[in-house]
Amino acid sequence: MTSIDLNADLGEGYGPWRMGDDDTMMDIVTSANIACGGHAGDAATMHSSVTTAGRKGVVVGAHPGFDDKPGFGRRRIPLSPLELQQLIASQLGALAAIASLAASEVRYIKPHGALGNWAAVDSEVSRAIVQAVKCVYPEYAVLAISGTQLEVEARRAGLDTYSEIFADRGYGDDGNLVPRSEPGAMIEDPAEACTRLLRFLDSGKMPTVSGGSVSLAAHSICIHGDSAHAVSMARAVRQILLDNRITVAAFKR
Repeated sequence: MTSIDLNADLGEGYGPWRMGDDDTMMDIVTSANIACGGHAGDAATMHSSVTTAGRKGVVVGAHPGFDDKPGFGRRRIPLSPLELQQLIASQLGALAAIASLAASEVRYIKPHGALGNWAAVDSEVSRAIVQAVKCVYPEYAVLAISGTQLEVEARRAGLDTYSEIFADRGYGDDGNLVPRSEPGAMIEDPAEACTRLLRFLDSGKMPTVSGGSVSLAAHSICIHGDSAHAVSMARAVRQILLDNRITVAAFKR
């Protein structure tokens, strides 16, 4: 591997409330997944996020999630396929319009939180998301959790598809992320995250919480922007990549 993207979930404030240090994170990452008003975000926050990304040369992606700000999009809402398509289409449209207002553009989509985890394991949910993207913004790429149903369905539909891994989340032996409610779900120590990442980059196998490993592909590495360790984690990951002569560059340019 000679090049890889760093992405972070950003723009996750709302009104006067701010989540994380987006300005600093955009000095480190190469792609920003911007909340679209569902789990977080509003018009002003989206505009500020997209404008900052443009100024810093960071590629903008849409980060739609369940319409559940109190739960931060981390509670599954049992929507029908049509309701999922409406959810995706409305949020993509909102961010696309704000991006146009800011003289910028959206390049990809990455589902957020509980929606993304659901799409990872459920082909019907993945198809609904993919159909919505293909209908309204077929030029958008899909950034999918590596080895998941969303990855499969997006490729099957002919969409430009990329795979991501997580620097700060634990993996199960099935390749899925460990639920946040379970031990080992979050990695808060940058050194631990970098050690695991180097093992993956050397072998293509991601260490799991059980002590095993699972084969994954990666075009992008995610660092969660809402965590207390986000900036230190992002800096450490970027530096370890550069130290190993891996270029950090956006997967979708």
